[in-house]
Amino acid sequence: MVEIELTTSQRTILSVLINNARDDERPVPARTIASHVDRQPRTVRNQMSNLVDLGLVESVSGPRGGYQPTEAAYEVLDRHPVDDPEMAVLARDFDRVDAVVDSITFTNVHHPETCQARIRFGESVQRLAQGDPIAIGVQPNAELLLAGVIEAVEPTKNLILLDVMQLEASSAS
Repeated sequence: MVEIELTTSQRTILSVLINNARDDERPVPARTIASHVDRQPRTVRNQMSNLVDLGLVESVSGPRGGYQPTEAAYEVLDRHPVDDPEMAVLARDFDRVDAVVDSITFTNVHHPETCQARIRFGESVQRLAQGDPIAIGVQPNAELLLAGVIEAVEPTKNLILLDVMQLEASSAS
């Protein structure tokens, strides 16, 4: 993994860039990133200049210009680019949305009362909050249903810690 110290602001901006780069093949404009981080586009461009110098971002000039993350950007955030990600269904408060789940790591499964999972998403988790009950259905090779209450949200890492209350898995046919 690439060892580069980033500020919280740089981490957040880089994470938003990666999240938006997955949605579209075109470079992500500063104004798009600014709207997600509640900053002025000029502030984002200043931070992007630093990220370009660090080799984490490429700048694309022109009317359809913007920024693209480099491989090193994914590495510094411990994420992996996915060409054609499988979509999972995420339900919160009876609202269903498609989401890309990058990874699910069970931190404790030895005791049924304290089963926890770290779930990393391929997009922003800012709409999720501690205490939210959620259910996630993942179906790449096996059907998996994971439900519980969010214990913590790490927005700069697109990560949640879930207190697992229900876990069901079955082989795909």
